[in-house]
Amino acid sequence: MTALLRSAKSLLLLEFVSGLWLTLRYVFRPKATLNYPYEKGPVSPRFRGEHALRRYPNGEERCIACKLCEAVCPAQAITIEAEPRADGSRRTTRYDIDMTKCIYCGLCQEACPVDAIVETPNFEFSVETREELIYTKDKLLANGEKWERAIAANIAADAEYR
Repeated sequence: MTALLRSAKSLLLLEFVSGLWLTLRYVFRPKATLNYPYEKGPVSPRFRGEHALRRYPNGEERCIACKLCEAVCPAQAITIEAEPRADGSRRTTRYDIDMTKCIYCGLCQEACPVDAIVETPNFEFSVETREELIYTKDKLLANGEKWERAIAANIAADAEYR
């Protein structure tokens, strides 16, 4: 009986020492967590966040009103109305995205032949009312101007995989 107790005590001591060793190994390593609002982790170039409409460098909006993004959206979150201009090209008069319906699949961005609709790396866009989550053409264009440098850098970084 005493031999059995001794072997049980030695097993407990062995488990305690191995657990202590495991704890001490991790105490001196760098921390794995971030202090979120003050520290932010890296974001992939393929990250799909807030939507934006882009413009060409000359200031003209890129969207040619082909409505491919509206057709491919599985959540039916995009609404586009267009009319022809005096020069014969088509441009949108209304471009709305209901962000309460959007599932951030990125199909609208993939379908766009001129890279007009893109998803920015911005994931911090909280609002107080549901009405603020209906993005109009003006808000989407403002997002595009705000995030253009980051969008262009992400598209360039991802170009070899597209």
